[in-house]
Amino acid sequence: MFSWGTNSRAHPGWPARVGPLDVATGGVVLRPIKLRDAADWSRLRIRNQELLLPWEPTGEANWVVRHQRGSWPGLYSVLKAEAKRGVLLPFVIEVDGAYVGQLTIGNLQRGAVRSAWIGYWVDKEWTGQGIATAAVALGVDHAFGPVGLHRLEATVQPTNAASRTVLTKVGFRHEGLLKRYMDVDGRWRDHDLFAMTTEEVVSSASETLVRAGRAHFR
Repeated sequence: MFSWGTNSRAHPGWPARVGPLDVATGGVVLRPIKLRDAADWSRLRIRNQELLLPWEPTGEANWVVRHQRGSWPGLYSVLKAEAKRGVLLPFVIEVDGAYVGQLTIGNLQRGAVRSAWIGYWVDKEWTGQGIATAAVALGVDHAFGPVGLHRLEATVQPTNAASRTVLTKVGFRHEGLLKRYMDVDGRWRDHDLFAMTTEEVVSSASETLVRAGRAHFR
């Protein structure tokens, strides 16, 4: 059903290819970021500035400047180093091999906590088709499976209805409001905190979508 690849016992879950989980438009897969993703990453990030800017942390430079193709190698190196340290899992979201977005599991903590956050974005031409929901379900199953986590969190601005819907469909529950939580687009914004633990998942998050008729296994 799924492919869980891992090359490290110390930091399970990276690199890995997760999926597919099929939605109406094709098979959704999570796969590790690659150095050759520069052109796709730059093109999609610049094209989606209007969609993403209201929800993402404030950057130090102009959006277009910091998302030029030449910015990717440095960012890739940082993300890959963090993945090797076992504190970050950066994935590309693909639909039938096409790069359509990214999903990241970050701030991985081991020991007695075993938790992390999950974040994601999808190109505007692919939104509203269940792709983000399928990708998040795959991320949850990977985090609670091979990665060995117990809890996942996600923070969403109260006005981001689309992202709240994605989390709810996968099974995240609302835990509370974080006042002035993050500097986004030049202002400190409130964020709703959503969370999920392994005990709340019946079989898998992917199977939850399948039972609801929102996805199917290949």
